[in-house]
Amino acid sequence: MSSADNTPRRWLRRAGEARMEFGADYNPEQWPREVWDDDVRAMREAGVTIVSLAIFSWARLQPREDEYDFGWLDDAMDLLHANGISVDLATATASPPPWLTTKHPEILPVNREGNTVWPGARQHWRPTSPVFREHALRLVRALGARYAAHPALVAWHVNNELGCHNVYDFSDDAARAFRQWLSHRYQTIDALNEAWGTAFWSQRYDAFDEILPPRIAASHPNPTQQLDFKRFSSDALKEHLRAEKAILREFTPDVPVTTNFMVMGEQSPMNYADWAAEVDFVSNDHYVVPGPQARDELSFSANLTGWLAGGQPWFLMEHSTSAVNWQPVNVAKRPGELARDSLTHVAYGADAVCFFQWRQSKAGAEKYHSSMLPHAGTDSAVFRAVADLGQRLKDLAPVAGTPRTVAPVGIVFDWESWWVAEQDSHPTDRLRYRQEALDWYTALLENGIRADVVPTGGDLESYRVLIAPVLHVVPAALTERLTRYVGNGGHLVTTYFSGIVDENDHVWLGGYPGALRDLLGIRIEEFAPLLDHESVELDNGVTGTLWTDRIDVTGPEVEVLARYKTGEQAERAAITRRPVGSGSAAYVSTRLGADGLATVLPALLAPTGVVSELPAELRGRVELAIRGSHRFLINRTDEPIDLPDGGGVLEARGVRVL
Repeated sequence: MSSADNTPRRWLRRAGEARMEFGADYNPEQWPREVWDDDVRAMREAGVTIVSLAIFSWARLQPREDEYDFGWLDDAMDLLHANGISVDLATATASPPPWLTTKHPEILPVNREGNTVWPGARQHWRPTSPVFREHALRLVRALGARYAAHPALVAWHVNNELGCHNVYDFSDDAARAFRQWLSHRYQTIDALNEAWGTAFWSQRYDAFDEILPPRIAASHPNPTQQLDFKRFSSDALKEHLRAEKAILREFTPDVPVTTNFMVMGEQSPMNYADWAAEVDFVSNDHYVVPGPQARDELSFSANLTGWLAGGQPWFLMEHSTSAVNWQPVNVAKRPGELARDSLTHVAYGADAVCFFQWRQSKAGAEKYHSSMLPHAGTDSAVFRAVADLGQRLKDLAPVAGTPRTVAPVGIVFDWESWWVAEQDSHPTDRLRYRQEALDWYTALLENGIRADVVPTGGDLESYRVLIAPVLHVVPAALTERLTRYVGNGGHLVTTYFSGIVDENDHVWLGGYPGALRDLLGIRIEEFAPLLDHESVELDNGVTGTLWTDRIDVTGPEVEVLARYKTGEQAERAAITRRPVGSGSAAYVSTRLGADGLATVLPALLAPTGVVSELPAELRGRVELAIRGSHRFLINRTDEPIDLPDGGGVLEARGVRVL
């Protein structure tokens, strides 16, 4: 994979042998100068090799519009370099300083209800504000000119978590930019009217200037307008990334540029599959959200990030050593979890493991967020665990640079299906796209089956089995790809609410599942979602919730793998498979959850030849990930596990690299 300006994927600008990088966000401006020397001594003790610097430093770097103060940053850069610590230098544009918002309040975002989002936290800027862009790029240019030749500089860090708090802006700036985006996409207003279906509810437009963002309305805004606004909002942030990157390229064409994605949880607004080509190496921030699938979600996110990176090494820019500060209850990590979380990311391709942040703040909104150097200091369990991890990463230097090994199963992940499947005015508002995908991932782990999480635009032909949960948006070209995949001997599994609409959110007519109907050999006339208190039993012993389908089997060769035993669909097919030559196309018509899917997976995989690479006694208890010749065994349990063939004991919550 190459970036948009045809620059090949590249890693940090540094000499020497490959190694695992280790570090954190570093915020020396929060501390007196004498503390900095203690910081670098402790960094060396912990094995830190890199820090991200100046992420939220705009107000310190530019205290007034006509004045820059680089002295403190010069000192920090020099100190780090003198101690052998590399710098991923941020452009510091994430949060504008008070003087800028006071002079130019027109850069502040506006929410859907028309209220201004005021300063006082962070990311209080409009992605489409020309005033903000002018001031931000001026700062980027000043940083590029000053630090281009600094020996500590190994990468540029554009902004920070683009879109975390300001992705959807409904201001007049956004309205103007949205119209321009639409004009470029559709060329003519007639084409837009056709795509948006504006014959409905008297919404036909006569000119692009009549169009607004989907602000608060009397009822459900136009669905395709909502979809296009999501596309536009992701693109607007991507354009800001491009603008900063272009200036950095002028000064340092040899220094790689990245920005930290947020592939985790319900962070859906940024289409990272589309962004990935814009950076020299992919970076990601990930935080564990408590729950029964917490560590499976971490693995899922790391897995997806690895394939956004094209299978090449990537940078874990942020995660936590222990508790965070932004959940309702912030629970500390248990012994072993700091290392297991970190090494799981490494297992899926990360060649750098970093935390937020180095020294735990004593003031501000994140003062209770854990760090590498906690309030308790170096004489603490957290710091000792950090130092232990630093040594383990040093020992794993031979893993650095090795590519991911393709799994036999691919879980297809599609941002636009995520966006559209969860929009309003649908058969149910309970559907959660990412949760369905995660349930399949957990079910595969329970069966000891390796799987990749691969974007729709990825190389799907590499997999013996493709699982495409709630693949709701299916353009004609994707239908052709999937049909060709099955015809060539691949095995496709998809689910309820898949194949329903095209790229304009228009229903494929003739009965559901629309674009996939002929491939699957089934036809559905009407959806049958379930109420919250309802469930259905299948004749294979599993229970369905959320959704059912009234399936008519149309292909004589279609096999019914399970039928509904209870409910209005009793005796109708619930899970089907259509053989196609040496391939097949299967359909699961209800939400079975991770446990139910784990039960039905063996039947779905039976004709595919896919079996677990783990011994029977480890399946479900141990997660296997492979990078080249390195096999990562990750203990999914809180109990020690005896490894076969004299392999010793895999400690509770432990990771073994073979």
